[in-house]
Amino acid sequence: MKPYILAFNEIEKTDIMVVGGKGVNLGELSKINGIRVPDGFCVTTGAYGKSIEDSTELEALIEKLAELKPGDRGQIAQTSKKIRSVIENLTMESNIQNAVDRALSKCDSNEAYAIRSSATAEDLPRASFAGQQDTYLNIRGKDEVIRHIIKCWASLFTDRSVTYRIKNGFDHRKVLLSVVVQKMVMSEASGTMFTADPMTSDRKTLTIDAGFGLGEALVSGLVNPDSYKVVDGRIAEKNIGAKEIEVRPDRSGGTQKVRVEKGRQQKQVLSDEQILELAGMGKKIEGYFGFPQDIEWCLVNNEFYIVQSRSITTLFPIPDVNGLKTPRVYMSIGHTQMMTDAIKPLGMSFFEMISEVSMEKIGGRIYTDITHDLSSAVGRSRLVMASGKQDPLIQSALKNLVEDRDFMASLPKGKRNVQGGIFTLGSILEAIKIYRKNDPSIIHEIINDFEKEVRNMGQQLSRLSGNQALEFIDNDREKLLAMAYNPKMLGAIIAAILVNDSINKKVEKLLGDKNAADMLTKSLDHNVTTEMGLALCDLADTVRKHPRVLEYISQNPNDEDFFENMEKLPGGKETNEAFREFFEKFGMRCPGEIDITRERFEEKPTQLIPIILNNIRVLKPGEHKTRFQAGRQEAKDKEEEIIRRLKNLPGGSRRAKKIEKSISLLCNFAGCREDPKYYIVRRYQVYKKALMKEARKLAEKGIIKNAEDIFYLYMDELRDVVRTNKLDTTVCHY
Repeated sequence: MKPYILAFNEIEKTDIMVVGGKGVNLGELSKINGIRVPDGFCVTTGAYGKSIEDSTELEALIEKLAELKPGDRGQIAQTSKKIRSVIENLTMESNIQNAVDRALSKCDSNEAYAIRSSATAEDLPRASFAGQQDTYLNIRGKDEVIRHIIKCWASLFTDRSVTYRIKNGFDHRKVLLSVVVQKMVMSEASGTMFTADPMTSDRKTLTIDAGFGLGEALVSGLVNPDSYKVVDGRIAEKNIGAKEIEVRPDRSGGTQKVRVEKGRQQKQVLSDEQILELAGMGKKIEGYFGFPQDIEWCLVNNEFYIVQSRSITTLFPIPDVNGLKTPRVYMSIGHTQMMTDAIKPLGMSFFEMISEVSMEKIGGRIYTDITHDLSSAVGRSRLVMASGKQDPLIQSALKNLVEDRDFMASLPKGKRNVQGGIFTLGSILEAIKIYRKNDPSIIHEIINDFEKEVRNMGQQLSRLSGNQALEFIDNDREKLLAMAYNPKMLGAIIAAILVNDSINKKVEKLLGDKNAADMLTKSLDHNVTTEMGLALCDLADTVRKHPRVLEYISQNPNDEDFFENMEKLPGGKETNEAFREFFEKFGMRCPGEIDITRERFEEKPTQLIPIILNNIRVLKPGEHKTRFQAGRQEAKDKEEEIIRRLKNLPGGSRRAKKIEKSISLLCNFAGCREDPKYYIVRRYQVYKKALMKEARKLAEKGIIKNAEDIFYLYMDELRDVVRTNKLDTTVCHY
C-alpha cells in the first residue's frame, strides 16, 4: 500500500501525482546544498482519494459541476459551496489520522505549522494554479492540523479554482490534492523573489520584494514592500516601500495584523549584503530547476529559509542555445508576413515547408537565428533593407542593434542563415533578361504553368488516402519550393523592385517629385490582390440589389447554414452564385493565410460580411470600377507629365527615353509581386482538403474529438496518428 505521508526528503521529482506540484518542488528544494527548507511532510493525494471515494453525494455534485461553463457563475458558486461543505464534514479515516500523528510526533507537541494545498496540476511549467487553494498559518495541535488538512481538501473547490479548471479544460476528478504540513518559521522578514522579470521576460534582472513579519502581508497586498533589483550580481535598483502593516503569529493560533512602528516603516528590510546573499540563493535554485523561479522566502536569526519555489509560467520562452556561441539574435518570421498571432503546430510545419532557412518554434511563433547574418556586413545590409519592405518595427530594432557597436562586436561569426532570399543567382540572371526584353507575356506563361500544376496535383492527391496522401504532401515539397522560388517569377519581381527604386531616385533628383512610382503603379493589371478587392466589390454590388439578402447578412448569420438560408430569399440564388464565383479564385484566401490552419473564406464565408457591408456603405454601385479606371488614367497622366518635364531638361530626350522604358517595365511586372504567395496558398488549400478528409476519419473512429484537433499536431506527429490510428495525448500542443 502506498504511504499516506511522505517527508520532504522522501519525495522524488516523479511523485507529481502523489504530492502535487508544490510538494515535488519542496522535495527537490530540500536536496539543494546550501538551501534551508523548513522541515515538513506531505499528506498524499492517496489520502484525499481514500477519504472521498465512498461519497455518492460528492460524486453527483462533481458530475453536475462538469456540465457547467465558465459563464455559469451562479451555478458554479452554488455547487462549489455544497462540495466544500460535504468535504469539510468528512471524518478522516483512522489509518490516515495515525499516519499524520506519527509524523507530528517527531516534533514538539506545541510546534506551529503552515498548512498549504498542493494540487497535481499546480506549479507546473505550463499551468499556474498558485494561490487558488487555501493556506493556513500558525496551526498548533494534532486536532487542528487534521481539521485544516480537511479544509485544504475542500479548498480544491473554491469558485476561483473551479472556474480556472473549466476554462483550461482540466477534469475536476483528475486534479487531486496533496497537503503540505511544514514547520512554521516565525520570520522577522519575508517576501518573494523572481529570478527573471515576469512582466518583460528579462532573464538578467532578479527582483526581490521584502516586508516585515510573515509573508501573508505581502502576498495579500496589505503592504507596499521594498523592491530590490539585482543584475549580474550587483544591486541595480532599490525602492524602499512604506510598510505600515506586518502580519505576526497569534499566540492562540493563526495570525494577526500589527501596525509597524513609524521609525521602521521606511527602514530598508534587508541589508545590501542580505540582498546579494538571497539573490545568489535564487540563482542557485534557478540553476537546479533549469527554469526561472518564483520563490517565497523568509528570514529569521539572520538565516534565509525557502518555503516555496515554482516555475514562472508567464515568461515568453527562449530557444535552446546549448552548444552555440552567444549572444544570439532571433527574428520573427511571422512579422515579416504581417502575422503577429500565434501559429498552431500544423501551421508551423507547413510554414517550414516553404522556408529555406532554419527556424525555431518559440512561444507559438516562428523565429530564425540571424546572429551570423548580423555579424556579416553583407548579411546585415540585406536584413535591414529587406525588413524595411516587410515590417518597419523590425527594421528599427535591427538598426538599433547595428548601431550598438559593443553588442555587434560580441556577436559570433559563422555561416549566414538568411542567404539571398529572392535574390538568388538564378533569379538575378532572369531579372537581367527580363529587364532587357521587357516582355510581359512571360508572366502569363508562368501563371498558366502554375495553374496546370496545381490542378494536376489536386487530381492526383484526391485519389489518395491515409498514409499515402500524407506521404504525397511531404514529397510534394520540392515542387512547392520550385513554384514558390521560380527564378523567372522572382526575376520579374526583382526587376520591378529595382526599377521602382531607380525611378523614385531619378525623378526626385531631376524633378523634385518624391515617391513617383507610387502614382505610376496605381490600378495595375495582373495584380491578384487588386483583383480580389474588385471581386469583393462586385460581390457587394450583387448583395445590394437584393434588400432581403442585405438584411439577412446584416443579422450575423451562421456559417453552417449561411448559403442554405440565403438560397430561400429573393435574390438568394444569384447571390449564392456570386459567392461561388468569388470562391473559385479567392476562396482559399483569408487573413494570415500562410498559416494553413486558418479558416479560409470558403470555409467561413461570414468573415467576408464586414467587408461587403463596408463596400456597400462607402461605394456606389459600380464605383469601384470607375475608381480603378480613374487610377489607371492618373498613372498614365503622371507618366506623360514626367516624360514631358524631363524632355525640357538638358539632355532630356535621352533621359526621358530611359525613364519611359523603366516605367513600362514597372507597370508590366510590379503587379506580379503577390503571385508566388497566392499560388502557395492555392497549393496549401489542396493539401488542407486532403488532411481534413483524414481528420474526419480519425474523428469518426474516436481517435480525436474534432477534425480540427489535427491543427495541434506537427506534420510528423499527424503522420504517425494516421499510420497507427493511435494518438499519444501528451504530444497534443493545445
